[in-house]
Amino acid sequence: MSELHTAAGLAVAPPGIDLQLQQLSARHPAAKPGAAPALMAVDLHIRSGEQVAVIGPSGAGKTTLLQVMSVALPPTGGGVRIDQTDPWALGHRQRQRLRGRLFVAPQVPPLPPRQRVVTSVLAGQLPGLSLWASLRSLFYPRDIEAAFDALEAFDLGDKLFDRVDRLSGGERQRVGLARALVSPGALWLIDEPLSALDPARAQQAIRALVQRTQAAGITLVATLHQVDVALANFPRVVGMRDGRVMFDLPPAQVTRERLQQLYDQYEHELRGETAVALAVDTPERTAPVVMHCR
Repeated sequence: MSELHTAAGLAVAPPGIDLQLQQLSARHPAAKPGAAPALMAVDLHIRSGEQVAVIGPSGAGKTTLLQVMSVALPPTGGGVRIDQTDPWALGHRQRQRLRGRLFVAPQVPPLPPRQRVVTSVLAGQLPGLSLWASLRSLFYPRDIEAAFDALEAFDLGDKLFDRVDRLSGGERQRVGLARALVSPGALWLIDEPLSALDPARAQQAIRALVQRTQAAGITLVATLHQVDVALANFPRVVGMRDGRVMFDLPPAQVTRERLQQLYDQYEHELRGETAVALAVDTPERTAPVVMHCR
């Protein structure tokens, strides 16, 4: 993988990206005329190398937030700064180079069904490769060790040469996450990475992402429905509702009362369909929270 390759076969990213949103508003491209903006007056400063979980009920604006951060959706108000630069003030080529420093993982990874897993994983390297090297990698994967090591972090090393269409939904989701570990991205934007995973696999996947970004100084922003996972694994938790930031706190300060306010009228997303009372205090006294994945 050239200068990005380490002895362990995984990518070494440059220092993490500093991300600032200032009074930012944004409208989803598919929104109906007259609909409220998906994001309204959002102020966030995510410093280089931080790991941040974004939680909140469905429709809170979490995915739209990641689209703005990934320079896929321009703001309709306020501003976004990536390493003190307004990406929408750049020319097309400069903006494309900036996007090459980002790794974006959608909830459903775009994996060609007939492709081998090794090729799908190594696609994470493409932003750091020349055009010729990118084309060659699609037909003749050259960094098999890196792909294997990335898959092993998600307990998928034995799937290296399987076809994607022979994987389960949860395995495909973990293959999409394994791409991050070989990518040159300095900012990882991960949207609902646990929706197809059981609780044990979910914990494994989040630990792999958080530990790798902390060790390499990469900035990580992940949206999650699993509140207990967010509180147990991230040093900073942002709560969103109706397009606004409701709190931005370390997990020890995310109390039961704050979560009840955040999920008011959406309690089924926090505790599942049972009638069990909500039981979330601080991480030191966190009771299991049942979440239904989408």
